[in-house]
Amino acid sequence: QRRLKRQPPVTLLDVFQEHARHQPRRPLLRFQDEVYTYEDVERRSNRAARFFSRHLGLQPGQTVAVFLPNEPTYIWTWLALAKLGCPMACLNCNVRGRALRHALAAAQATLILASPGEWG
Repeated sequence: QRRLKRQPPVTLLDVFQEHARHQPRRPLLRFQDEVYTYEDVERRSNRAARFFSRHLGLQPGQTVAVFLPNEPTYIWTWLALAKLGCPMACLNCNVRGRALRHALAAAQATLILASPGEWG
């Protein structure tokens, strides 16, 4: 409750970055045979944020629809967008057809990020 009442409130990005600073080599994520530390995820999310900003021209406030499977890339994409101040519309990667079109319209996103396999 105290964190939510703070001005500005503490975000998940704030908490992640605090952990990354104080315990960078601590494991954060295990996916299949790979283990990613806070430092790994911080570095990858920074790289993604630079790419999104420089090559896709993302600006704070632009909504981005994310249509990715449940893989580590999703985590650093989410963190990268948070670092850029871009709201993220999470799209279920199992949705197709009319439901997907509806979700995209409702998101009013200026960009869709998807893995190649998601477009069939």
